[in-house]
Amino acid sequence: MSVEGNNATAPSPAVAPGGEAIEPVAAARDLARRWPGGIDPRVPAIVPAFDAPFFQAGLAGYSDAAMRIVARRHGCPFCVTEALLDRTLLAGGRGFNKADLGALHDNIPGGAEDHPLACQIMGSDPAEMAAACLKVAEQGLRHDKVYRQLAYDHLSPDERSEVFDTHLRAPGGVQVGRIAADPREETCETLIDEVNAVDPALHPDTRSPRHPASPRALSFETIDINLACPVKKIKSKARGGHWLAEPDGAIAILRAVREAVPAGVVCTVKLRRGFDDTAEMAANFDRILDAAFALGYSWATVHARTVEQKYIGPSRWDILRQIVRRNPDKLIFGSGDVWEVGEIFRMLSYTGVAAVAVARGCIGNPWIFRQARQMLRGEPPAAPTLAEQRAVLEEHFRLSVALNGEHHAGRLMRKFGIRFAAHHPAAEDVRRRFISVGSLAQWREVLERHYPTPG
Repeated sequence: MSVEGNNATAPSPAVAPGGEAIEPVAAARDLARRWPGGIDPRVPAIVPAFDAPFFQAGLAGYSDAAMRIVARRHGCPFCVTEALLDRTLLAGGRGFNKADLGALHDNIPGGAEDHPLACQIMGSDPAEMAAACLKVAEQGLRHDKVYRQLAYDHLSPDERSEVFDTHLRAPGGVQVGRIAADPREETCETLIDEVNAVDPALHPDTRSPRHPASPRALSFETIDINLACPVKKIKSKARGGHWLAEPDGAIAILRAVREAVPAGVVCTVKLRRGFDDTAEMAANFDRILDAAFALGYSWATVHARTVEQKYIGPSRWDILRQIVRRNPDKLIFGSGDVWEVGEIFRMLSYTGVAAVAVARGCIGNPWIFRQARQMLRGEPPAAPTLAEQRAVLEEHFRLSVALNGEHHAGRLMRKFGIRFAAHHPAAEDVRRRFISVGSLAQWREVLERHYPTPG
């Protein structure tokens, strides 16, 4: 789901009574004195390179490898992909091989520089989610048909037909090969035997598909289960944040995933603070959160809006603070209404979360991560100069062209340019110019006119 347009409120403060008295500089200084890098040491103990108390959230339609790499080059320690549907993964729509940037899809790691990275996954069925997450953990080690068999071997022939004919399609609408309805024709064990015959060394433990082979070097450091996105239901079946209204289903997914992936693979969960503001939904949230940690999930990121709010209206940092205080021994990260660098430290200080997810606030503003690191070092946060803005605009477009091709990058970068323009002294004029950009040449024309090089 897009986080822009009529479904999102313009930047505004969160609900945080008393939070306006927090001085971000003092909050950053206190964090730096308390812990190296200002981050709870339990976080880098799980993901070593996650060395600062903020990160880039997954943003639908934005957070591809190009955006992530630009953020990392400006101090972002950890990134999350946008939410991927489990069925897209099972249909073969995403690969897992590390490669040069020019050969990658939107949510695949952009080479060695694009780490550490969380793969965020969303779905409607425990078996599908378990199989998709296993595929991510194993980097597609097994034949695609093995993962699909794991997801669908429990279905009747009619149910399988509905999944394969209607839902399980690769990009472009191409239907994947269907699993045989007659179990005598194709089973999990025969599929594994078929793969082992090609290269037995890849499968040291194939006694059962529920006892997976050891994963290769990970392209993703963590797997993040999305129970937050306010997407529509599929044929009345929950996914994303709708699971907060169905806690039994949410817990079934969390359990299935944790049991399916190897124990050494870090799993985390993204939640909204509730489906709505009723006491029943608050109790559902607490039940799901407790279950996640009991099942072995390492941390939970809590967006401080409800599912019903979508992206409209303020987030509730006061409720997020209550959640953290009820769970003092759990790693809880926060999200919602972080628009500039000071809000990172206000949220950390006010709520007590261990780290802050920066979402819409980092679109067109990778400098927010540099500024946050400057504040942790006791330095004033430096606004980007025109020269720095030009350098990043060139860099981001170049990376996007490598990732997406020039035609798609030209269209995609318009919305980034609009947000980058906010830093320019003639913001409105620059914004209008970026709206018409459709090629690298036009992008450079805007830069030459509004971001001249010295001399």
